[in-house]
Amino acid sequence: MFPALETELKQKILPDPYEDFMYHHLQYYGYFKAQRGSLPNSATHQHVWKNNNPRYLLSGSLGKRDDLILDPLQKEKRLYSLMLSSPLLKSRQLLHDEFGKVNLRLREPRGLFAFFSGSGPLQAPRWPVECEVIKENIHHIEWVPPQPEHFYQPTGSEKIPEIVGEEGGTVVYQLDSVPTEDSYFTRSRVGGKRGVIKELAVTLQGPEDNTLLFESRFESGNLQKAVRVDTYTYELTLRTDLYTRKHTQWFYFRVQNTRKDATYRFTIVNLLKPKSLYTVGMKPLFYSQLDAKTHSIGWRREGDEIKYYRNNSDDGQQPLYCLTWTIQFPHDQDTCFFAHFYPYTYTDLQCYLLSVTNNPVQSQFCKLRTLCQSLAGNTVYLLTITNPARTPQEAAAKKAVVLSARVHPGESNGSWIMKGFLDFILSKSPDAQLLRDTFIFKVVPMLNPDGVIVGNYRCSLAGRDLNRHYKTILKESFPCVWHTRNMIKRLLEEREVLLYCDFHGHSRKNNIFLYGCNNNDRKFWLHERVFPLMLSRNAPDKVSKKVQFSFHSCNFKVQKCKEGTGRVVMWRMGILNSYTMESTFGGSTLGNKRDTHFTTEDLKSLGYHVCDTLLDFCDPDRTKFMQCLAELKALLQQEIHKKFKDTDLEGSWSDISLSDIESSTSGSDSSLSDGLPVHLLNIANELNQKKKKMYKKKKRKPLQSRKQRNIQYQKNKLMQESELTEEAPSQANGRDRGTSLDPSEMTTLMLTKNKERMQELQHKVIQRLYLVCTEREARICSIMLSEEKHKLQPRASSRYEAKLVQKQIPCHKERPHGHSGIPILAHIHLPVGSLGHATRALPRCVLG
Repeated sequence: MFPALETELKQKILPDPYEDFMYHHLQYYGYFKAQRGSLPNSATHQHVWKNNNPRYLLSGSLGKRDDLILDPLQKEKRLYSLMLSSPLLKSRQLLHDEFGKVNLRLREPRGLFAFFSGSGPLQAPRWPVECEVIKENIHHIEWVPPQPEHFYQPTGSEKIPEIVGEEGGTVVYQLDSVPTEDSYFTRSRVGGKRGVIKELAVTLQGPEDNTLLFESRFESGNLQKAVRVDTYTYELTLRTDLYTRKHTQWFYFRVQNTRKDATYRFTIVNLLKPKSLYTVGMKPLFYSQLDAKTHSIGWRREGDEIKYYRNNSDDGQQPLYCLTWTIQFPHDQDTCFFAHFYPYTYTDLQCYLLSVTNNPVQSQFCKLRTLCQSLAGNTVYLLTITNPARTPQEAAAKKAVVLSARVHPGESNGSWIMKGFLDFILSKSPDAQLLRDTFIFKVVPMLNPDGVIVGNYRCSLAGRDLNRHYKTILKESFPCVWHTRNMIKRLLEEREVLLYCDFHGHSRKNNIFLYGCNNNDRKFWLHERVFPLMLSRNAPDKVSKKVQFSFHSCNFKVQKCKEGTGRVVMWRMGILNSYTMESTFGGSTLGNKRDTHFTTEDLKSLGYHVCDTLLDFCDPDRTKFMQCLAELKALLQQEIHKKFKDTDLEGSWSDISLSDIESSTSGSDSSLSDGLPVHLLNIANELNQKKKKMYKKKKRKPLQSRKQRNIQYQKNKLMQESELTEEAPSQANGRDRGTSLDPSEMTTLMLTKNKERMQELQHKVIQRLYLVCTEREARICSIMLSEEKHKLQPRASSRYEAKLVQKQIPCHKERPHGHSGIPILAHIHLPVGSLGHATRALPRCVLG
């Protein structure tokens, strides 16, 4: 039918020039590092091109010149049908059914680099262009110690090394330039800084040189400088969060060229927190690659002579603190790592999500979407987990649960709890299936990927703590929290959100606990504490009976400095059960697990207990709920009596504000908001001004309903009538001007006065009507009025609801002087109580 098309299909198939150009373009700028065969489907389709003339196929496919259809509409239809029938020219945006027919609906848009392909590579992390990044891929095995790892027990004789700095030692590792608060983020790139990666570590002079080789320019790494003070003594300086001068807590670095059985001392010299879990026995984490390869041993707690103390050689601007410890490496020439807590990187998350999307069962009820792109362009993922509903009514009845983690990038505890939750909720367990049938889970597993990638402890690349900016209006500067809040806001419009929980880590308190928000509504008094209490009952392991959750460490007071946190913002949006889950960097001080460190398995098991507690919390049988509520009231009453020992509170204890009972979260690991960076202040002010202008425009007088207009009309009439009756007391029943009337007498006077005015107006209208009446209008005689109902019914409603009262008013038998008309008898029907409206409808000549 189309010989030209058949001829064209036999031509040599060449790649699409545009696809070829984009392939080289993305590869040049570091966005894409795979082979051409692993390109997305849209790039692997082959197109027909001949002599670089894309018009050839379309123009030739219409046949010979004599066969051309002159009708433009028919020509367009024929061309369109040809394009749809050709597999090479078929649109990749329109949906097609199984018969090949086009469905006039676009495909769901997908974010660039947001989704995985089973054969393609993972999305490479994007770094600020100031950061140098080594090419090595760092990977650690998961391992659970067979025995509990106990806290270090201080002896009191721990050595406090003197800080000598660069003047008294040799710099063996130092980052060239670190962006501070004087600069701000501008752009990012896969692989970070362009050019050749410099070798920052010292060059070994030979096999006998035992200098350690340091490195931290990998994902989540943090170490700025290392100074060799003695043969086996090193002073370490941590890098602050990028674009700030604060937040030195998280560390993660590599050492090489180790020597066995030698005692090394490491001292971190620029920590900022005056209190730390290292003072009560917490140990650093250690990882040996040789142990991992030969014995499958992963991260473990190591260190001796641990001491946390104040640095006396500070510069006077802010006090600094030091952490020192000693260690013996297990092997010669080993590659080892030290970390503040078990690392969980952005690449680790992507590998996990890739396994979920490639699982044919889990991908049926777990949908992966892009919430937004971070400042650096890294994808913030959103998981929607629920079983497909059988009916629309069943889908609409499901409540939602929102969970998030890693808004603070250095708190990797949150990722391990999240991993435990996802492992269970995506499993084949009957409880997991019941939860998926009951709820819709919205999960943001990593809120701050930029901070996780660069090794920040608390901030994003905006240089600010995202957990203080959930109320922000700067969508472009804080996209992760802005889109999270907006997603939850839309979700609240669709369905009830039963619970919101953000997973965090805590560096100054042991155990695991929750921060919530006291509810002031007496109807739901203490309800926000039921879920934490249930979790404390479920958290002990059923086998080892190890306590993992501490209800007594929970706090529900809302402080002013926490108004910008996710917990408080979601609570004020209407989520009653809004929590921050704090898991310690250390371990437990309760039960059989007392004075031992938490492992990744402990944290993952807590994710399971969250699911288990959700089932109890939403059990149709409210017995457990009511028992917990009664227990909470008893606990609160005991706490009140302890706090107010000398006060008689019998019968009134439940009226005391819960905020007065609880102390502030002084042990909170939070930081006060630093406000906006200088370069964002003007943008925020402009947006606020625009918002105020929009608010003023919206503040115009809204349209009123008929009921509101009726009420306003009655109020205005009463005000007018009250003014008319101001002189009435002096004339009624011989009373004095200043004598007051009771309500019944005043109503009678008002009715009398208005009746007289209505009669006068009626006679004036009738007289004018006689003057303009003609023989054709002889049927009109008088105006029908109802003075009594005028007072009882509003004007607008009486036009439709009140019954019209007809009344014949005899007129004068004599015709007016000079009028050619005849005596008439009129029946003019007017709405009851609307004389003013009726007179406005009459001709001007009638009213004079």
